[in-house]
Amino acid sequence: MQALKDSAGLVALHMLRLRAGADVERRLRADLLATILEGGPGAADATARLRLSDHRCVVLALSAAEEIGDEPSAGARGVAERQRIADAFAVHLGAVYLRSAVAVIGNVAYAVVGIRPEQGEGDAGAEHSDADSRAARVALDFLGRLGASGDIRIGVGTVADDASSIPASRANADRALRVVRQAPAREPVARFTAVQMEALLVELGDLVRARGDQPTGPVAQLLAQDRERGTHLVETLRAWLDAFGDVAVAAARVYTHPNTFRYRLRRLSEISGLDLTDPEARFSAMVQLRLLVPREGDA
Repeated sequence: MQALKDSAGLVALHMLRLRAGADVERRLRADLLATILEGGPGAADATARLRLSDHRCVVLALSAAEEIGDEPSAGARGVAERQRIADAFAVHLGAVYLRSAVAVIGNVAYAVVGIRPEQGEGDAGAEHSDADSRAARVALDFLGRLGASGDIRIGVGTVADDASSIPASRANADRALRVVRQAPAREPVARFTAVQMEALLVELGDLVRARGDQPTGPVAQLLAQDRERGTHLVETLRAWLDAFGDVAVAAARVYTHPNTFRYRLRRLSEISGLDLTDPEARFSAMVQLRLLVPREGDA
């Protein structure tokens, strides 16, 4: 026991030295990865130092589904947890990809994985088109092994043919991550190529909120009617549009008899002047309802 106590000081110094060395290496990799993700004059050199210069690449962005709270210890705990998950992610990716790099930048853990077709697995075009799908499968497998599919979300960017395209892949990974973080019910991993329209709608929602835009035209008239008379015309229109004009399905969704639903459709057309046979009018109403008139319970 005394011998162990005497050696504890030496062991502590050794552990501190190892930790300091690991931290220096981690910061260096984070700096190199940040340079690659941001692009610019030093990106090519950073890509070469991470041995990714001769590979097509895909960027993955990993983040907690919800941010850590604001209590005093939350910041340090959040940093440590993100780093722990990033280290585990690096180990997982290293077992699948010949070249990969992972680092925590801000509140997001970014990974860049290199894809190079192997001989006998088809041409480069086939590998290129499936690269983001494979990255998504690898990420989903990681969450399954980690047992944290409900707590972590991952966005998968587009395939970058060279170092100059990696910032675009990173931007698309961020956009996919934002979509999947705002939809708790969907899969925890999202490819940008699969959620591009949802990402555009999220960004369009940012724009209309920043401008303070409000519903106009027929939708505004229906909202006013519902407020003044206690009717459910906006709910009726939304259900009809969601059901692609199928009255039976739409009526069932709002627990209304089909004949009552048809009457409400006629009334909302008469009150607002909305021509339900006009595709442009339908599209305009759909966009306004999606962006400017959130459903009950929506944030």
